[in-house]
Amino acid sequence: MSWLVNDIRPGKVLLVGEAMGLFTAGEEGPCSQVGAFGASVAGAELNVAIGLRRLGQDPLYMTKIGDDPLGERIRLFMEANQLDTSLVELNRERHTGFMMKTKESVGDPKTYYFRKNSAASTIGAGDVRALDLSGVSVLHLTGILPPLSESCLAASKELLCAARANHMFISFDPNLRPVLWRDAETMRSTLRSLASHADLVLPGIGEGVELFGVERVEDIAQAFLDNGSRVVVVKDGPRGAYVSDGKRSAYVPGFVVDHVVDTVGCGDGFAAGVLSGLLEGLTVEAAVERGCALGAIQTQHVSDNEGLPTPQELAEFTASHTRVAL
Repeated sequence: MSWLVNDIRPGKVLLVGEAMGLFTAGEEGPCSQVGAFGASVAGAELNVAIGLRRLGQDPLYMTKIGDDPLGERIRLFMEANQLDTSLVELNRERHTGFMMKTKESVGDPKTYYFRKNSAASTIGAGDVRALDLSGVSVLHLTGILPPLSESCLAASKELLCAARANHMFISFDPNLRPVLWRDAETMRSTLRSLASHADLVLPGIGEGVELFGVERVEDIAQAFLDNGSRVVVVKDGPRGAYVSDGKRSAYVPGFVVDHVVDTVGCGDGFAAGVLSGLLEGLTVEAAVERGCALGAIQTQHVSDNEGLPTPQELAEFTASHTRVAL
């Protein structure tokens, strides 16, 4: 069954979060022993912004960076990808966060974050209130910004208030990062509360288990719907994704790829695919299929955002890859 999300309208997509330097190991082994690392830029919200921009959307990304080489790398990266940098604030008192990632031939890479007291952790409600929201129709929020600091949690709540006041469509990716939270119950209660305001929520299986204690895609979707979300798309790894609004539901198969290079950033690509599809007026199933395609494409690249496609590259991928047989 195909249907449309009628209350999402074309316009800018607001994203707020922490952009980070990323150092990816050039060979397998512990980060403490690897001799060379490749440098790039990462950050969940930034990855989604890049994906949206390459597909012709108009993302508006807000962050804070330090007066250091990593901050400069982020700004240059955004400019190279034609992202508006007017909401990138330089904080000379704080550093830019970074992360390290192992290279793995089997399984997910290990990631290590160095973001405590970073420039982005000073984002607050006042920064949100100062935003010019003219032309912004969508807010995409993740569960990474809230635990960075008390001010970031306040900013997240202020973003939701501003979105509702300005009749924006709210998209939320729980994006669990347990290491950032002071305890598991605070993480669960806060993310459930944020998700309750979302028009669209994009959990994975692990997030369903952690936040609601259920693991079937149908049960995860229902749990988020009962919690207040309006449309739920449950990411089911390489198999695909399940979508439901409580009245209608569908399982959308993923795409078959020959091998997986790196899984980090796949969820961000998925979010960019779904949001761009909905903004273009695609049916929910078609938008979710696009999300599956971007997630699959991203598994073919080491960088968290390098593989995010242009419309032509997306069309070539979907034409040349088969869907998973369910």
